[in-house]
Amino acid sequence: MRKASSLDIAKPFNSEKIAIDGSASQTYFAAMTTRDIITNKLREAFIPESLEVQDESHLHEGHAGHRPGGETHFRVYIVSPAFKGKSRVERHRMINATLAAELAGTVHALAIHAQAPGEGG
Repeated sequence: MRKASSLDIAKPFNSEKIAIDGSASQTYFAAMTTRDIITNKLREAFIPESLEVQDESHLHEGHAGHRPGGETHFRVYIVSPAFKGKSRVERHRMINATLAAELAGTVHALAIHAQAPGEGG
């Protein structure tokens, strides 16, 4: 087993499992949920004043697009200055473009409620 170095604090953290005899080791990384990925992408793209991403997959069991384990149907509530002066269709297109990879992959449905600051409803 190697000694700890003062440089270890500069290295990215990962969880390492080492057998008692010090032989086999494996590294495990926690997987991000689809909800987390959507949240992170929207935060980065739109710097929202408020953002809520709800996984509604459990409401669609037995319907088209649902898979065991869920993470297929989402609802997004987002308020961002980026939407000021944009139509509802433009806002949806902006969000769909940001989440294109997810929509082409595991996400079957995305309900969007996008507003600019100060808008009601």
